[in-house]
Amino acid sequence: MAEPDEWSTDANEAIQVLLVRPGKNEVKTVQSFHPRFTYPIFGEEERVFGYQGLKINLRFAVHDLQSNVETIWDKKFKPVRDTEATDLREILRESLPPTAFEKTTKFTSHIQSDASAKDFKPPGKLSSTYTTKRGTFEIWSGNLADPAVQQLLKRMQIFVSFFIEGGTYLNLDDPEWTIDRWKVFFLYEKLPAHSPPTASSYSLIGYATSYRNYLYTPTGLPSPPSSPPKRISPSATHTFTLPLPSPPSPTSLPNRERISQFIILPPYQGHGHGSHLYTALIKTFLPDPSVIEITVEDPNEAFDDLRDYCDLARLRTNPEFTKLHLNISASASASVSGQKRRGPRLTVSQILDQALLARLRTETKIAPRQFSRLVEMHLLSLIPVRHRSTARLTKKGNAADENDRAYYFWRLLVKQRLYRHNRDQLAQLDRLDRVDKLEETLGGVEGDYVRLLRGAKERVGEVRDGEAVLDGVEQGVDDDDEEGEEGEEGEGGNGEGRRNRAKRRLVVEDEDQDQDQDMDEGERTMKKAKI
Repeated sequence: MAEPDEWSTDANEAIQVLLVRPGKNEVKTVQSFHPRFTYPIFGEEERVFGYQGLKINLRFAVHDLQSNVETIWDKKFKPVRDTEATDLREILRESLPPTAFEKTTKFTSHIQSDASAKDFKPPGKLSSTYTTKRGTFEIWSGNLADPAVQQLLKRMQIFVSFFIEGGTYLNLDDPEWTIDRWKVFFLYEKLPAHSPPTASSYSLIGYATSYRNYLYTPTGLPSPPSSPPKRISPSATHTFTLPLPSPPSPTSLPNRERISQFIILPPYQGHGHGSHLYTALIKTFLPDPSVIEITVEDPNEAFDDLRDYCDLARLRTNPEFTKLHLNISASASASVSGQKRRGPRLTVSQILDQALLARLRTETKIAPRQFSRLVEMHLLSLIPVRHRSTARLTKKGNAADENDRAYYFWRLLVKQRLYRHNRDQLAQLDRLDRVDKLEETLGGVEGDYVRLLRGAKERVGEVRDGEAVLDGVEQGVDDDDEEGEEGEEGEGGNGEGRRNRAKRRLVVEDEDQDQDQDMDEGERTMKKAKI
């Protein structure tokens, strides 16, 4: 009998995704690519047992994602007792609709002759349009409660398994009030007229999802001790009846909008589509008064980069943000109650205008941690490179050169944040180890900022109507815009996206994984994507 390895096939290599559309005489393949992950379908080893020369062709119509599975092999393992070949149809049935298992000839015949394709329009409403040298592209958005949006999303959910590490399918059977919290954004290329005339003018590039979490916002604050106490809640003399005659919609309450799944299909990565899609999401959420904060669910490192580039470019279109500067005249030798201190004890408010920062963060709806990082990044960019050296800080905040003083105060600013968000871990170390760990982490954070600032300078192409346009930046919350050969990296591409970045360190990290929230914010309700 043949060795087991002879009957084992790499699922990632065996599966080929083909995007197809009608041709002149027969269906033609527009793009083809392999999945990055298949372990959610075929197990951790990502192997298929029982076949030699196995090929699994997954065809999708480029406009509405109707699908078909074609399996081809040279030899199939004959059952021996309880050992038999993997049932491909059964294992793929959980990820594809029943119609996907019809004969391939029937599928291709339907795609070639489907007269309704020419009238296809993506579900939802047109959110934005942009044009590049590669063509014209449209971003459509809709609520998941819309049956047309649900149908299209259901057809493409297998891409979550293929391109989002740890991603899970959305449960479309949830109650309507839960489904109503979700938005879906579809990115399509708008094609010119094709032959035959029945062909659709739309071709899918990628998509993203987001959902809303209720965000508790206190209606009042306790009064200072010197003032008479005031009630935060309604007076006891107020009466009301439960249930309320017209309960408020969950989507109308103050909420945190969280970007979940984000995928740019591999053939289209590296062309700036990820940044355009991300920008479209942000422009949709900003005008909504019920959205207090925009966050990202469990992003991967590549998507972190994309968001950093886009958010920094967006903030730099704001004159108030660009005028931010460190107060290099702050006293670095203050004492309290006549007590001597080992070193300077400065508050953040002495270094930066905290009221202005709070207002800018509220207006831009950026999560606290992300906003702090962007401020630090911008302030670092104002300090000339030759002054970013600890060797020049012998006089600390009293250095003669203002750039040396700025670098000194910048380091204090970042150290304070790192300490605040890693207080419990640092408390377990003695003082010298704590100082060393903070210094080590600060060096990593600064190095990462330098990398990001260099990348932002290289990628920023232009600013149109206040919208930052980044060339060649894609991402990943599932952005499948990964930084591979095209300079992209993300959870939906072929790159590895495993750089050892400073903000991911276990101890004294620039915070935990970037979930767009501080450590005291609410827990994630469900894991949808890792970017």
